[in-house]
Amino acid sequence: MTEIIGVRFKSPGKVYYFSPIGQKLDVGAWVIVETARGIECGEVAMANREVEDSEIIPPLKPIIRTATAADKKIVQQNKVKEQNAFKVCEEKIAAHGLNMKLIDVECTFDNNKLLFYFAAETRVDFRELVKDLASVFRTRIELRQIGVRDEAKILGGLGICGRQFCCKGFLDEFQPVSIKMAKEQGLSLNPTKISGTCGRLMCCLKYEQESYEELLKTTPKVGAYVSTAKFKGHVEEVNLLTGKIKVKPDNSEEPAVIMDKSEVQIIKDGKIKIDRDEAKALKSLEDK
Repeated sequence: MTEIIGVRFKSPGKVYYFSPIGQKLDVGAWVIVETARGIECGEVAMANREVEDSEIIPPLKPIIRTATAADKKIVQQNKVKEQNAFKVCEEKIAAHGLNMKLIDVECTFDNNKLLFYFAAETRVDFRELVKDLASVFRTRIELRQIGVRDEAKILGGLGICGRQFCCKGFLDEFQPVSIKMAKEQGLSLNPTKISGTCGRLMCCLKYEQESYEELLKTTPKVGAYVSTAKFKGHVEEVNLLTGKIKVKPDNSEEPAVIMDKSEVQIIKDGKIKIDRDEAKALKSLEDK
């Protein structure tokens, strides 16, 4: 076991582990740490605790110090610098005629680097732009092209549910979401119904997937051949949440009967199928 504290640099954002080296730190405290990007100021999101050695990637970097009032002042000054850099970069993008959309700017705590995040439909040759920005800010410049999901996370907004985007509100990391999930949950594969504002599959499809997978283990699927106390027939409709299924008797003259899944025995189960052409057309919804 190894003692760690968890530090977050964005809210919401991924929590990174650091060694407290004997310091006891509460959630909400601000600390100075060394990262791959340089010296950074972050917020403690996870107080001192022990985790399995398998959960960390050694060597674990130590906390440098608790942030002082002077450190917090530097953070505020950097935010002003970021706003200025955003305006300058937009002007430079327009001057170079580049087909790219600037999304965000980050300045490292030690002012050693400025990171510009942008979105573009194709690859962009921004070498001259980097030279221009370096001559203005006299520091290391890094441009990163991000996908539509990351763009939505940075900019935020309201989803079709009327609430703040999950990615902006509380999701630390994006989880993989697939067309298969939508199909297993019985949702219409209409892109406007299952995609978020970013144009990709809604993150919330992931939340209940485990429950649907458990229900699918005990519920006949559409097309299943089942037997009841009175007849045998094929399942025409399924409601996984209520456990109700609609069974059409083998005798085509008899109407379909709605019953509970506990009232039938599966002779041959059906399969959840996605049309190949339909899956191909919707594949882009799974991209980042």
